[in-house]
Amino acid sequence: MKRKLGNTPVIAPLPVLIVATYDENGVPNAMNAAWGGQCGYHHVALNLSLGHRTTENLKHTKAFTLSIATLDTLVQSDYFGLVSGRKENKIEKSGVHITRSEFVNAPIIDEYPLTLECKVVEMQETLGEMHVIGEVINMQAEESILDAKGKVDLGKLHPLSYDSSTRSYRILGDIVGKAFCDGEKIK
Repeated sequence: MKRKLGNTPVIAPLPVLIVATYDENGVPNAMNAAWGGQCGYHHVALNLSLGHRTTENLKHTKAFTLSIATLDTLVQSDYFGLVSGRKENKIEKSGVHITRSEFVNAPIIDEYPLTLECKVVEMQETLGEMHVIGEVINMQAEESILDAKGKVDLGKLHPLSYDSSTRSYRILGDIVGKAFCDGEKIK
């Protein structure tokens, strides 16, 4: 029997995304964002509170990088969600290293093995939040997370997922089926 649990959804997996931007003075900042993901073949979507330093930076630069948090970057990734960029320089304090993107006006955090370089194509304020759509201009990945065909191997990446039900992080699991194939058994 199913129980009624109210209106707070549990949708999984929620990727742990690190949004990196520059402010108007070129100072890099990063935040942890669980409310986002891929929304098209070349686009990503973020849902951010208006009060974030990152939201202001996005309005100014119209660019960001999106790194996928991993098991190896768990501590830095969680830290980026604990502290406000208004109160301290999170990049300096975390000890990560920055490289300027060649494609957009945004920083790349070198410690993350997978980064999407994005330009803002739409921003919309709704109910105290900023909905951001970014077009992926370039994706860069460390060789160590690529398969033999040069594609990203999530088994090698060990991406984190945010579990909103228990407020914890999980690692994306094993391959259990083949998309656009396994359903053929029912046809």
